[in-house]
Formats: sequence, C-alpha cells, structure tokens
Amino acid sequence: GASAWIGRRPTVRGVAMNPVDHPHGGGEGKSSGGRKGSFSPWGWYTKGLRTRNKKQHSSKLIVRRRNHEKLGLSNVNKGSW
Repeated sequence: GASAWIGRRPTVRGVAMNPVDHPHGGGEGKSSGGRKGSFSPWGWYTKGLRTRNKKQHSSKLIVRRRNHEKLGLSNVNKGSW
C-alpha cells in the first residue's frame, strides 16, 4: 500500500513478539504482557514517566505544568464559592 511506497515499516505489537524482543512478549496464544503496567521495548514505563532531571539548573524556572488546568492541578479559585 501507500505506506510501503513511502518506506514505512510495519508497526509490530509488543505482545506479538518474543520475550527477548519486548517486555510484553512471550507466552502461549493470546496471553497478556506478563508484567504490571505498560512498558517500552527497552523496559521503562511508557505512560506518565517523568523524564526530567530534578538537579537541572533550569528546573527552578518551571513554576507549573503547561496542562495544569486540564489535570485539575490549578490551586486558583475560579469563583465558585
């Protein structure tokens, strides 16, 4: 198809791989991933893992997260008494 013409390789699911290839791999039939949580092929968590270094000098410049309102982390009263 068109993706192959562009040169894209197929996206293979981790559960379809062998255990040497991915943390979710292995097992008989349609078995689950085996480990608790969702992992990358290199073994670290894929959802919500903080990747920023806490000792970085510019960390003191970060006051709040960009999506603080979406996450409900805003501590500002929005007028609802």
